[in-house]
Amino acid sequence: QVQLVESGGGLVQPGGSLRLSCAASGSIVSRNVIVMGWYRQAPGKQRESVARITSGGNTNYADSVKGRFTISRDNAKNTVYLQMNSLKPEDTAVYYCNLVLWPGVGSGNYWGQGTQVTVSS
Repeated sequence: QVQLVESGGGLVQPGGSLRLSCAASGSIVSRNVIVMGWYRQAPGKQRESVARITSGGNTNYADSVKGRFTISRDNAKNTVYLQMNSLKPEDTAVYYCNLVLWPGVGSGNYWGQGTQVTVSS
């Protein structure tokens, strides 16, 4: 089916930057990948949406990351990126890649295993 593999997480100081990548593999019809996005979950908190991008390039961001994070997408590679600048300690979380495949065979929501982002001095 569909597998998502995140990379790019790590430990950075406040104010630093990271770029997360998520590559999707499997039997994917690229034009049916209608949304790719990033969620995050901190310990003891609910998973929350960080940024999403549609197949048409429309984006939305959580208010907490607007102006600091940028989501982009390479449809040919079925890959989504999250450029994170001006990182804050409250950005510390496990970041999960999400892919929405619709319609057709294999439709549904797919998740990666997550990559840890830690922002600390």
